[in-house]
Amino acid sequence: MAELAAEVAQIAQLAQSGERMVERLRKHAFLPDRRKALNVRYGITEAAHLLGCSANRIRLAEEDGRLSPPTEGNSGRRVGYTVEDILHMREALDASPRRGLRDDPAIIAVQNFKGGVGKSTITTHLAHYLAIQGYRVLVVDCDSQATTTTLFGFNPHFQIPQDATLYPYLALESTQDDLSYAIHRTPWPNVDLIPSCLQLFDVEYELAAAGATGESVISARFRKLREGLRTAADAYDVIILDPPPALGTISLAVMQAASSILVPLAATTPDFCSTVQFLSMMHQVLAQLREVGFETNYDFVRLICSRHDVNDPSQTTVLKVMEEAFGASLLPNAVLDSAEISHAALRMMTVYELDKPIGTARTHKRCRSNMDEVMAQVEHLIRRPWKRAQPHSPNEQANVA
Repeated sequence: MAELAAEVAQIAQLAQSGERMVERLRKHAFLPDRRKALNVRYGITEAAHLLGCSANRIRLAEEDGRLSPPTEGNSGRRVGYTVEDILHMREALDASPRRGLRDDPAIIAVQNFKGGVGKSTITTHLAHYLAIQGYRVLVVDCDSQATTTTLFGFNPHFQIPQDATLYPYLALESTQDDLSYAIHRTPWPNVDLIPSCLQLFDVEYELAAAGATGESVISARFRKLREGLRTAADAYDVIILDPPPALGTISLAVMQAASSILVPLAATTPDFCSTVQFLSMMHQVLAQLREVGFETNYDFVRLICSRHDVNDPSQTTVLKVMEEAFGASLLPNAVLDSAEISHAALRMMTVYELDKPIGTARTHKRCRSNMDEVMAQVEHLIRRPWKRAQPHSPNEQANVA
């Protein structure tokens, strides 16, 4: 008995030590003010590419006063445009990709019941890619492990209390009627976050206990999450949900609330096999939900290879197996394994937040280009139900004056 108590105490010490180290890493990454900031800048050529116009059109807009030129550094050279500048340019030049008033916002669940498949990596990179393109994005961290919350620069243990998460809205004794209380600003001007922390898991306990006693609150919570997200979505173009990597009440509620599903998996045999099991389980769960009155009509269900090492023959073989098994449901472009992604994650960032390459400039450019191609596939699926014109392709952009 004494040995068991000592082992439990050791686990507590390990957790506390790890939490302090996470805070040290966060403070080191975000010096000098210990808060995450967005320092990335874009030159006029890249800004024109993002807006789908020529650099000359931007210069003319600056000359006639519609746009303000970027600030200059000590050397007298332009320091480049911020994300906020790019958003203002989109409004001034009528280059916003936002959905029309009659278009439904996209609510995407990035879901797999296996951990370590790159769920949070895909979530954060997709959010930042869409932000650069000009969309209004809300990210909802539904996972009590709170990896996505951490990547947005928050320490779940020290900065995010339970009442700042989904818990007050989904709890048995709910204290909130809508989700506005939980929406946090992020360093990105057009990306908001509903964060998570370990205490969000209390929802799982409460709803499981309610289900065991025969109370019909689980279905009410399913409907409540969906209604809350639909109401919050009025202010956004895209909502991205990061649910737990397990089949629990929160995951089921997310599956019922989402309008689309994105399933990440790495090009490895264990990930492929577990994802097949996830798809089978998902089919059974959705059938059961329909039997009790929960209709799920998804705009799209796609798989995305979240990590592929092109130098590993076994992964290339598995990727071919995935292509054969899933066909057109597997997005054709995979996230290529890159040190830039790992280096950025160590700084609690995505590659879109790096103001300069961490490795070589060539490696950074290749990684960023690949990530753009991967996320553009999802953007196309998001826009497909909308009635507005599709964004210009890179080839078309070069020809727009």
